[in-house]
Amino acid sequence: MLPVSCWSVDMSTKGEDHSHEHSGIIHRLADLLHLHTHGDESENFDIEVISSQEGIKALKISLLVLLLTSILQLAIYLPSGSVALLSDTIHNFSDALTSLPLWLALSLSRRPPNRSYTYGYGRIEDIAGVFIVLVIAASAIIAAYESILKFFRPHEVRYPLLVALAALVGFCGNELAAWIRISTGKKLGSEALIADGKHAQADSLTSLAVLLGSLGVILGFPLIDPIVGLVIAFFIIFILRDVGFKMWWRLMDAVDPSILDAIERSAGSVEGVQDVHDIRVRWLGHNLQAEMHVTVDEDLPTYASHKILEDVRHKLFHDIPRLEVVNVHADPCGHSGVDHHEHTSHHVINR
Repeated sequence: MLPVSCWSVDMSTKGEDHSHEHSGIIHRLADLLHLHTHGDESENFDIEVISSQEGIKALKISLLVLLLTSILQLAIYLPSGSVALLSDTIHNFSDALTSLPLWLALSLSRRPPNRSYTYGYGRIEDIAGVFIVLVIAASAIIAAYESILKFFRPHEVRYPLLVALAALVGFCGNELAAWIRISTGKKLGSEALIADGKHAQADSLTSLAVLLGSLGVILGFPLIDPIVGLVIAFFIIFILRDVGFKMWWRLMDAVDPSILDAIERSAGSVEGVQDVHDIRVRWLGHNLQAEMHVTVDEDLPTYASHKILEDVRHKLFHDIPRLEVVNVHADPCGHSGVDHHEHTSHHVINR
């Protein structure tokens, strides 16, 4: 039997043969709640297919809700001339349009890895999220432009009671679409789907602003309509900042530091592990991938060190939500005084 000091081990897998379910409270400003499942490669792919199908179903339902809402609002805007209602209608149409690239992304993400896309197609969800950010930005610009134009070209708002009714319809439709997308996004761990839901959520609040604007018109303050339009535009910018920052984190492979802390605690609690270091974690679509080094006794035989690594992986799959892939490297402890990384140390770049 060879001592561990003569070798190193890399373990890469899609998980063990079991799964877990977790749930959390749905709240509009809550942080992303990640769930996790794990199994062998074929089982994990089946889970990904089911997850994507659930996401697509949520998109289909919310898309239908928003389209019906937008059509009704547009029908009322044409005779009313309310720029605030126009802004709200534009938001709803843009929100419905963002469902299409995300729908495509969720469909493509179901494809298994191949020799060209060795990590699979999970990253396409984040690309769709970027598109959503751009659409949110465009809707804010259009709303601001139309509102400013209304100051220089005043136009009477007709049928303010109908505008108020359209605003209520917009609020209810967007809240329903937002709830469907955000709750499903949190369940699947899809930041892009959550971003799309927050876009709909922003539109629900702007619908309330349109309602206030129509009440102002009824009370004899017609300028309240373009003012509300500008307020909507500025509000969307704040939503854009929040969603854009989260998408930046995903594209830059950033994670919440608490995830690393949890991994370190979980792996370090396994019997036989002397140290855990060089942890790397990233999101790929709505799943986590991790790699790390663990220090073990250099005098252990191969099979014993391998068992420790398997115990580490097994515990991590249980303890870390949405963990899909783990790569573990075994480092001998070095109590003999031998540098077991001497041959490769000059290739290591300290950043």
